[in-house]
Amino acid sequence: MNEDCDVETIGSLLADTTARTIIRKTSHEPMSARTLSEHCDASQPTVYRRLNDLRECGLLVERTELDPDEGHHRTVYATNLHRIVVLLDDDTIALQIDRREDMADRFTRLIEGM
Repeated sequence: MNEDCDVETIGSLLADTTARTIIRKTSHEPMSARTLSEHCDASQPTVYRRLNDLRECGLLVERTELDPDEGHHRTVYATNLHRIVVLLDDDTIALQIDRREDMADRFTRLIEGM
């Protein structure tokens, strides 16, 4: 995951309707690619490409969870994006990306820091 995507990459992602819908929908609850495909009114290959792009920029996380209906595991996606701030300084544009961190990630960071 490259959490330092440039302004152009993030801007292109945010300009894409499918990517914006994925961010909005996964901010409420984790969703599978199939479910996101239905919400986005886009093909699954398109949704998978956007999911990959969002993950590479650190705007989305992938999790595995038990599927209660099927009795096996499934991959779901959730945004960890809290806020993107555009900073203008000396003729440059930079982004400040604030991400959410779940309890498991905080615990891991705490243990690794010891």
